[in-house]
Amino acid sequence: MTRRLVVLASGTGSNLQAIIDACTDGALPAEVAAVVSDRADALALRRAHLACIPAVHVGRRDGESRADYDARLAEVVTGFDPHWVVLAGWMRVLTMNFLGWFPGMVVNLHPALPGELPGVHAIERAWNEAQAGHRTGTGVMVHLVSDEGVDDGPVLATAAVPILADDTVDTLAERVHHTEHRVLVDTLRTLCTDPHHFTHGALA
Repeated sequence: MTRRLVVLASGTGSNLQAIIDACTDGALPAEVAAVVSDRADALALRRAHLACIPAVHVGRRDGESRADYDARLAEVVTGFDPHWVVLAGWMRVLTMNFLGWFPGMVVNLHPALPGELPGVHAIERAWNEAQAGHRTGTGVMVHLVSDEGVDDGPVLATAAVPILADDTVDTLAERVHHTEHRVLVDTLRTLCTDPHHFTHGALA
């Protein structure tokens, strides 16, 4: 059975594009059922339109609480009947009003290794630490989102990315993003074909 993915993205959607391409060429036995963004101008929505995938903007209303927004977002996502909800550059911390609807089903990608550089601008922060002599590498992780913690949860996959002596922020970002695309697609392939490969209780 083809697995249905709903991808949440706030920005350019390069990881979304990697997922779309992998689904199209058969490398990933899944379909992107919808792309949802909190930003009307997100390039991710344009990528979805070009691929003939439903693209939905769910913006936050004036005065709306995080919890109320997340409940409304959950209703939208549920309507697409996903097997997995993929956060690919989603820039909002989700509350249990969303996560509670999708236990063990929300997958996040973060451009740092477990326990390192949670939150935004992780690549830039890693590069700055390297320039200060405090870091020689960074990485990528894919993990389940089980609660409202920032960039933590059961780890599904990781990959290290060295920071080279002549790296700029841009060259480091390019290598991190290339690694993200590979690791995310590989992890989703395993989730879609053999989820019990992962030993975490949320997948048991």
